[in-house]
Order: sequence, then C-alpha cells, then structure tokens
Amino acid sequence: MHTEDGTCAVEDAELHVRRLGDGPPLLIIAGGIGAAGSYETLAGLLAEQYTVLLYDRRGHFRSADRTEGPIPVERHADDARAVIQHFGFGQALVFGSSAGAQIGLALAAGYPETVGGLVAHEPPAVRLLPDADEWLEFAAEQVARTEGGDLMTAFKGFLGSIAGAGLPTVGTVRLSNEAEWRVLFTRELARFYEYLPDIEALRRSQVPIVLAAGEGSRGYYHYRPARVLALELGLPFVEMPGAHLAPQRNAADFATALSELLRDLVL
Repeated sequence: MHTEDGTCAVEDAELHVRRLGDGPPLLIIAGGIGAAGSYETLAGLLAEQYTVLLYDRRGHFRSADRTEGPIPVERHADDARAVIQHFGFGQALVFGSSAGAQIGLALAAGYPETVGGLVAHEPPAVRLLPDADEWLEFAAEQVARTEGGDLMTAFKGFLGSIAGAGLPTVGTVRLSNEAEWRVLFTRELARFYEYLPDIEALRRSQVPIVLAAGEGSRGYYHYRPARVLALELGLPFVEMPGAHLAPQRNAADFATALSELLRDLVL
C-alpha cells in the first residue's frame, strides 16, 4: 500500500502529514494528544477503500507550532482544511473523534465547501448539556493542576472521566508522552470543552453530517453532546461499537461501522 509522508506549511506552524491508500479522500482528525499514529490501524483498514489523510495536530509529535497560549478550535479547523488542500483535494470526507470531532464540526461550519460529509464521534461539546458548568470546571481543574506542576493528577482525572479508558497502574512513575499531555491540558483542553458548534452555520452548510457515540459510552458526558446536537440539527444519531477510544482499541469493528456510515453519507 502506497504511503506518503510530508510537511504541510500553515500559519505559524508546520504539520506532519501522511497519505495512504487509494479512492475518495477521507481526512481523519485525531482527538486526545493529536497523534496521527494513534489511528494507524483504523487508517490502514480504511485505506482499502479511501485515500486516507492524517496529520499530527500543531504542537504535537512531529508537527511544529510557533504560537503561544490557547489554541482555538477554529485554528485547528484552518489546519485541517490546509491538510486537505495540501494533498491536492478540494473536498474530502471527514471523520473526527473527541476533540477531532469538535474540529470537524468547526471545519464543516467554517469551510463547508471542503467537507463532502462528516462523521463526528463523541465531540465533547459540553456547553450543549444542562450540566455544562460542571464539565467546564472539570476542564479548568486539569489545566490548573498541570500549570501547578501536577500533570499526573490531571492525567488521571481526565482519564477517569472517559468510558473504557482505564487508569494507569498505581506504580506509574513517569507519564508517556508527557510533553504532549502538557500541551493538551494547558493550551487545548479548555478550548475543546468551551467550543459550541455553530448550529446555524451547520444548518446552512448542507454538509451531510452524522453524529455518533459509542454504545459503551452511554451516560457519559462525551456521549450526550452528539445526541443533543443531532436533535438540534434534525440529523441522524448513530451508536457505534465500543466506547470513547474504540477507533484506536476496536479498530476492526469500528472501521466496518464507519465505512457503512461513510457510504450512506455519499449516496
């Protein structure tokens, strides 16, 4: 299978990008700490049908970032658009999970001509929820802990809120990808939670959108926004296999379900 790695220049940053497979273009936007590699198995499966486009989010792993302070979701959407264009496409299907789903929604709202269809899996759009203040405060707590030098407590608190994530063992001394988690908590997490999808822009966009959440995430804060947003937009809400991390941990089953959704979007 042909794989192409490269660098995509964007405003104040350079993104590490990857392309694999053949077929209609499909951009995958990572959640968590923004690693294209976290979806390696899923991308390989989908590359049997699609030209899969991946990238590390700015400031993470192999992607540079020359800005400081919080990174707005809209800037991430600008980056996602640039990745599609970097590979010579005017439009692509888009799949985003968690923070990646928030970016996908911002991309569809801001650049609808770029998105041929979007599957948004468990966007943490907590401002759509009646208990929004609780979750905005939760995000602020992880930021404060990290800035106060207690990254491990922030990490454990964050993971403990996610369905099926599993907490690290008590004996954990050092956190893997420590720098990446610090960027997420200090520069991105609050913005991802605060981002309220532009419902009117999404209605006007005419982009085919499916809001999705894992059957193993029922009742969790990261499941509920997809359902609320689907109702607001009068769009489909679909349960998918697994929980929040299913795109990484249950890639085969997830790829099968996602392929069906993507096919339905373009019919």
